[in-house]
Amino acid sequence: MSDLHASRKASSFTESVIRDMTRLANLHGAINLGQGFPDFPAPAEVKEAARRAIAEDHNQYPITWGVPEFREAIAATYERDYGMQINPEIEICVTCGATEAMAATFFGVLDPGDEVVVFQPFYESYGPDAILAGASLRYVTLHAPDWTFDAVELARAFSSRTRAIVIGTPHNPTGKVFTREELSTIAALCLEHDAMAITDEIYEHITYDGAEHVPIATLPGMRERTVTISALSKTYAVTGWRVGWAIAPPPLMAGIRATHDFLTVAAATPLQLAGAAAMALPASYYEEIRREYGERRDVMMRVLRQAGFVAAAPEGAYYVMADASSLGFDDDVAAARYLVSEVGVAAVPGSSFFSRPELGSHLLRFAFPKQLATLEEAGRRLRGAGRR
Repeated sequence: MSDLHASRKASSFTESVIRDMTRLANLHGAINLGQGFPDFPAPAEVKEAARRAIAEDHNQYPITWGVPEFREAIAATYERDYGMQINPEIEICVTCGATEAMAATFFGVLDPGDEVVVFQPFYESYGPDAILAGASLRYVTLHAPDWTFDAVELARAFSSRTRAIVIGTPHNPTGKVFTREELSTIAALCLEHDAMAITDEIYEHITYDGAEHVPIATLPGMRERTVTISALSKTYAVTGWRVGWAIAPPPLMAGIRATHDFLTVAAATPLQLAGAAAMALPASYYEEIRREYGERRDVMMRVLRQAGFVAAAPEGAYYVMADASSLGFDDDVAAARYLVSEVGVAAVPGSSFFSRPELGSHLLRFAFPKQLATLEEAGRRLRGAGRR
């Protein structure tokens, strides 16, 4: 019998639970509130820019780390929005989505044996990235309902082996927006332990109720030790384009670019040019998406409440972590499978976002980047779920 098998590293983690819920949603014809993608169109100007780039035959390999026009647009956007001075020639790497930017960062700046501090619940790719990089994760719990962390617990998670901390803000899956005070506490620990901050800021333009997105790279002493990651996906409703970026000082960027080159070579040329057009949209565009997402959030909170779920309204991003105890299940996976197959609504089991499944066994994550009619129909179905 053949002894062929997957590697020990690959065998130590499962396939994406989020994508699995999408497959189940498709199988059962369910409304997909599991995976975070819109069911409404991307901006017309952005789509037209992509069509124009293809028609003008910008269809060959770009520079590995990004089309110059797009890198320049990224740098200009960060200077406009956050006052960050970024050299597009040596401090930006365009990637195939924020997920690849995170992987290229882990592989490019971490060594086997390094420790990385991660807040939980956490986005599911961080664990596999650490395993493949040979690093280990140290978990610090965010506590509901406002998803705050204990500063003492955070300090204890840092050690002489700590190489980095990962911060998602606005946060997936909770919708937390880290405050300037919280980021200052994190920054002080990074400076004390000579550690990096790796930030996932893909939801930077989706905030509510006056919450302010603050890139930790703008805090004193953090510019030279931060990798800032974002993407077009969420802001411009183009999750299938897979165009993201990492911003980092040259010593860190050297490792990220080298790794990216051999992971994917480059992101799609015409879509990068369309990204430059997206970043030229007026300030009113960002004001409008915040307003529209705020309306979707309010509808999502109402339909969940009417269906018996308990949840705090998110401050940013487009997810709600809801207590699903009212469904009468002892574990979240069973609850999620019941909802998708019997009720016709897909959500993500909360346990997939924690280091220990029992921490999230009563939770489900609902995504609401959907048309209002879609959310209302999901609410109608959920109200019929009741207890088993």
